[in-house]
Amino acid sequence: MNDVRHLVVVLGDQLDLDSAVWDGFDPAQDAVWMCEAREEATHVPSSLQRIAVFLSGMRHFAQALRERGLSVEYLARHEGSLAQALGARLRARAPRAVRISEPGEWRVLDGLQAAASDAGVALEVLEDRHFLCSRDEFGAHVKGRKAWRMEYFYREMRRRHGVLMEGAQPAGGQWNYDAENRQGFGPQGPGFVPPPTRFTPDAITEEVLREVRERFAGHPGELAEFGWPVQRSQALQVLREFIDERLPHFGRWQDALWEGQPWLYHSHLSVALNLKWLHPREVIAAAEEAWRQGRAPLAAAEGFIRQILGWREYVRGVYWQRMPGYAALNALDAREDLPAWYWTGDVPMACLRDAIGQTLRLGYAHHIQRLMVTGLYALLHGVQPRQVHAWYLSVYVDAVEWVELPNTLGMSQYADDGLMASKPYAATGKYIERMSDHCRGCRFDPALRTGPKACPYTTLYWDFLLRHAERFAGHPRMALQIRNADRLDRNERAAVVRRAGAVRQGRWDEG
Repeated sequence: MNDVRHLVVVLGDQLDLDSAVWDGFDPAQDAVWMCEAREEATHVPSSLQRIAVFLSGMRHFAQALRERGLSVEYLARHEGSLAQALGARLRARAPRAVRISEPGEWRVLDGLQAAASDAGVALEVLEDRHFLCSRDEFGAHVKGRKAWRMEYFYREMRRRHGVLMEGAQPAGGQWNYDAENRQGFGPQGPGFVPPPTRFTPDAITEEVLREVRERFAGHPGELAEFGWPVQRSQALQVLREFIDERLPHFGRWQDALWEGQPWLYHSHLSVALNLKWLHPREVIAAAEEAWRQGRAPLAAAEGFIRQILGWREYVRGVYWQRMPGYAALNALDAREDLPAWYWTGDVPMACLRDAIGQTLRLGYAHHIQRLMVTGLYALLHGVQPRQVHAWYLSVYVDAVEWVELPNTLGMSQYADDGLMASKPYAATGKYIERMSDHCRGCRFDPALRTGPKACPYTTLYWDFLLRHAERFAGHPRMALQIRNADRLDRNERAAVVRRAGAVRQGRWDEG
């Protein structure tokens, strides 16, 4: 092991047997190095579920490599950072070069580059073939564009990869089917929902769960219901069962919420995709095949594929085009601290209590819970975007910064001044009432903006418009909302501001 040609570093979000790092790999000359670095769980206080997913996934992947005859140097329970661990390895036994696939976080790439440079060892960063659009290709797409919009990118990707196309035209004659998708359940609720695909922990995962409870006892979250896929065979099972059981209803109800129903018709595939057990190409192909075989409507298949081929690839492009400065953006000058109850779920609003409670219990919430429940509240409250980002990166099992940061800072918090979203996703509690049953069991009224019974979302929405009236007065998609706020008389404005101040301080019953 002293005369190593390539030291192949496998990161926790690069558990990919088809990665470019294996091209030309020679067990006689090359070595694999993996490390469980404590800093990866503590640079934000990662939830117990998130830590367990990564550690169990890594240990299962190391086992799979060994079963293929590869020798794996596996450094478990390292108390420092990845960069420190790699630096020590290179100083002790320097290979001729270190090879990695493009990491999913700028911080990690920067640290590993510094460690290799300090040790005088070349670091080869190879293109991550997991994605359908490379960083260079995305750069070419946005070059010279004044406005970046996912819709244009998505159509280009559909054409390039021949997905849901009939010759040169989109299948069905439309690029999207939003008019058919994104409905609420109505008062009858979702009815029967197929049970989620969950897995009983094996011996490797049980050991991880025990260690995580012991080493990270002060971290948020719970492990009692841990059942995520932690290897490729399990990820393939989740994919098959989503296509068969959930995809047919996904489009129609992808934005719907329901009390006590965390799973609904979503795919639950993001953790398997983001840690690279599944390739997006096989996920997209499975959805398209289900439509072509008549097992799912076109609207459902298109709505799902849009998230994978469109949005997922797009946010990665934005991340790498704009980092590291992107993480510091704060276009709305939001300065409030994240309320402490984001870490406990101890909050009187039924929608937030449900979303945060399931997040801490399962490490999961679907995209509308993230965007239009927890994210919307933080936007209206005026929380400093870096704190919102840190919370999302901490609590969700699928959180890798390339996908989490643009979605949180850009899409949810509008901190990038419209690069990701054409308008702030600002709404009153009436949106949540329309899309869920939460308001029926809540003590607040979404129709009221002032008074002790006023929904905090509604109060803070009007306060948001008043605070940002000058910024958005000429905005094509916000001007009408601003004009509505301008119609409030002096007393109503004062009441909104007074109630908003009380809400920010947790004095929920003050008007």
